[in-house]
Amino acid sequence: MDTALTRLVGVRHPIVQTGMGWVAGPRLVSATANAGALGILASATMTLDQLRDAIREVKSRTDAPFGVNLRADAADAGERVSIMLDEGVRVASFALAPSPDLIARLKAADVVVVPSVGARRHAEKVAAWGADAVIVQGGEGGGHTGDVATTVLLPQVVDAVGIPVVAAGGFFDGRGLVAALAYGAAGVAMGTRFLLTSDSTVPDAVKRRYLAAGVKDVTVTRAVDGLPHRMLRTDLVNSLERSGRPRRLLHAVRRAAGYRALSGLTWRRMLRDGLAMKHGKELTWSQVLLAANTPMLLKSAMVDGRTDLGVMASGQVAGVIDDLPSCAELVERVMKEAEEVISGLPATP
Repeated sequence: MDTALTRLVGVRHPIVQTGMGWVAGPRLVSATANAGALGILASATMTLDQLRDAIREVKSRTDAPFGVNLRADAADAGERVSIMLDEGVRVASFALAPSPDLIARLKAADVVVVPSVGARRHAEKVAAWGADAVIVQGGEGGGHTGDVATTVLLPQVVDAVGIPVVAAGGFFDGRGLVAALAYGAAGVAMGTRFLLTSDSTVPDAVKRRYLAAGVKDVTVTRAVDGLPHRMLRTDLVNSLERSGRPRRLLHAVRRAAGYRALSGLTWRRMLRDGLAMKHGKELTWSQVLLAANTPMLLKSAMVDGRTDLGVMASGQVAGVIDDLPSCAELVERVMKEAEEVISGLPATP
C-alpha cells in the first residue's frame, strides 16, 4: 500500500509501532521493521551507551528502516541526536515538540523528523518549524493523552497542515487503517497492539493482565503525576486516588529513591525534570516527584512484571484485544483486513 508515509520513510506498509518506554526495545523494533512497518525504538529510559548498543542491535537484526524516539526536553537530547547521526538512524520521533534548531540539525543530516502531538495548534507549530510528518494521538491513546477523540482531532490536523499525518489512538486492525486513510491520514500508529504481540518482551503476566481487561478497565487518571494519563486501573491507581496528600508524598519519595538509585540522577536533577513536566499545571510535590520517576513506575510493570506496583499505560483498544500474534502476523493481518474492507466498499457510480 503506497502512501505519503511509506514513501517518506521507505517502509512497505503504512503502520508505525510507537516508541513505548521499556517496551519498544531492539527485539520488538526489529520484528516490526522486518514485517514491513516502521518500528520506533524508545530511548528515554536508556543511558547514552545503552542507546548506542540498542541501535546497533536493531541494525544487526534488520536491514529495514526504523526510528528512534527522543525526549525533546531532555538535557542530553543533543548527545542522543549525535548518537543517532553517528549510527545512521534515518527517522527521529519525539513525544514533545522539538525545537526549531533541533529539527534543523536533523533535517540537515537527512533525518526524517516526526513529532507526536495531541492538538491541532501543536501540529501547526512543528509543521511550520520544518517537521516532515506528524503523529496525531487522540484521547483513546495510552499514556499521557488529551480529551479530544481521534475522529475529531485527526481531520482537524489533516486540514491544517501540508505534511503527512499519522493517526494514533484507537487503532488495532485493518478497519481502523482504512478509516484513518479515509480521513486523510497517511497511516496509523499503534502502541498497545504492538505491546500485545509475541515479539514484545513485556512479561507474560503483564500481557495476561492487559488481555483480561475490558474497555471500562482502561481509565484516565491524574493521580499519578497530575496530568491526564490513560492506563489500566490497577491497585496502585486505586491507592493513589484514595490517598491523602501525606500518603501520596511518602509513596512518591519511596518511588523516587528507587528511580534515583537505578538512574544515577541527583535529587536536584529529578526535581528539575519533574518540574519541567508540569506544562503550566498546578502540581503537588508528590505529583512532581512521580512525574520525575514515571519511568520507574512503568519499569515495575513492563520489566519486573509487578502489575500490583507499576503503571500500565494503555490505549482503550486493550479492551478489544484478545490475542498475541507475532509482529509479522499482526501486520499481515491488518493489511489483509484493510484490503478486504476497501474491496467491500460500495462502488462509485
